[in-house]
Amino acid sequence: MKKKDIVKLSRRDFERAWLESGRSLKKPHHDMQYPRLRFKAGKSHVLYDTIWMIREAYLRLGFSEMVNPLFIDEEHIYKQFGPEAPAVLDRCFYLGGLPRPDIGLAADKIEMMRDMGIDTDPGRIEKLKDVFRSYKKGDLPGDDLVLEVSEALGVESHDGLRVLERVFPEIQDLEPVAGRTTLRSHMTSGWFISLSSIHDHYRMPLKLFSIDRCFRREQKEDSSHLMTYHSASCVVVDDEVPLDVGKAVAEGLLEHFGFSRFRFRPDEKKSKYYIPGTQTEVYAYHPRLGEWVEIATFGLYSPIALSMYGIDKEVMNLGVGVERVAMVLNQERDVREMVYPQIYSSWSLSDRDIAEMLRINLHPVTSDGRELMERIIETWEAHADAASPCSFEVYSGEFLGRKIKVDAVEVEKNTRLLGPAVWNTIYIHDGNILGVPPGTGLDTELIVRARKEGLNTGIRYMDALAAEAAYRIEEMVVRGDEKVEIRSTIARSLSDLNLTLEDAAMRYITGRNREIDLRGPLFSTITCELKSGR
Repeated sequence: MKKKDIVKLSRRDFERAWLESGRSLKKPHHDMQYPRLRFKAGKSHVLYDTIWMIREAYLRLGFSEMVNPLFIDEEHIYKQFGPEAPAVLDRCFYLGGLPRPDIGLAADKIEMMRDMGIDTDPGRIEKLKDVFRSYKKGDLPGDDLVLEVSEALGVESHDGLRVLERVFPEIQDLEPVAGRTTLRSHMTSGWFISLSSIHDHYRMPLKLFSIDRCFRREQKEDSSHLMTYHSASCVVVDDEVPLDVGKAVAEGLLEHFGFSRFRFRPDEKKSKYYIPGTQTEVYAYHPRLGEWVEIATFGLYSPIALSMYGIDKEVMNLGVGVERVAMVLNQERDVREMVYPQIYSSWSLSDRDIAEMLRINLHPVTSDGRELMERIIETWEAHADAASPCSFEVYSGEFLGRKIKVDAVEVEKNTRLLGPAVWNTIYIHDGNILGVPPGTGLDTELIVRARKEGLNTGIRYMDALAAEAAYRIEEMVVRGDEKVEIRSTIARSLSDLNLTLEDAAMRYITGRNREIDLRGPLFSTITCELKSGR
């Protein structure tokens, strides 16, 4: 069954379509099977590169790493912010879940199952009731429900799913209900919880950092705001912690990234979990950018908030927005494009990317075949301009255990052994794939720019045609055919030149109105015949 038919079937019978999708798997090509399959080094994401560098900077400054709680009960927000908490909670995501419904097994439902061909003897119905009771109490995970229902009724899993879909719509119609737990909107909410457990267990001072996701319910995502971001936060805990510790940590941290000068300004936001007058913005100057950038915030935690957690120490907290640092260092203007380039950035392929996707299609696979390919090229190079009709021996002798004779020929009169386009070389320039001749007589404006600025793939038409000829001769000998003729006339497309281009590159070129111009006269002919004996 084709993929589109499987998708269409899924709208009527999901379980059957799902099973059918497993049957559609094809055995991969020999080279795509383990252990022959290999992967080359990949490309890292700029955001995680920045996280790694910040992490390294904290470690070098003597901070130890910690993972803070991600799920925060709203009561912690009230402890930390006091009467300001409702405004803060407005930007938090509350976690919700699907309620576990009471699922009854009335006579009409049993009758519906019976009409579906399900055996509804009392023993099976009792097992089904046990499954639903266990599901309601939370003892049975929701993702095991289909399996347990199927086993209780003694049917296959796809029939169990059909029963749940058609007989018990109360499961399909469930709507999520939010609780009192939020996703961490700022790292501070996690620090208070962590410090409440460890503040009196270790020698002072405590120097800890955590780099992790936070979630904020923004009205919308734009060039400078995402609903999830990474906070690189640290705390210094001691009996006494002066505010200047924040300045020193900020400077030590940001110097790691090349920032050279720093300014500290009072932050007007005045968060209630900080002591009044201590919340400070950090501006740093980066020589390469030539500008001052707001990069971090620090302050001393309020003793009121700390007392809610039984913490009798002083705590300096500094927070750095990872995305902000990454944008500054990489001169990005839109955080969405930087974090999600696959969604927000315009698709682009470099000329080198396209070159990697352009290949000779048929290529000799044996050492004899590759040597023959070189002999064809040498013969063509030596006699390309010979007047026709003409014939030149390429090779005569043993090939893959058989004796063969290979010739380069042109039987038509008043022409040459090869057409002039065989000398063309393929260049890629600004997304265009062009056949560039060695001389300048046929140059267009595009070819002139390609020759001057483009990427030379090193593939001549002659090379690709010789590769196909050698491959076809290998094929002839293996099959036991008596002779073969490989002729090329006019190049109009990639396939005429024994070239193949990956689909992604082809879509890129056509989608941006770029050109693939490989036109030209080839008129090459290679003949091969088996000679008697071995």
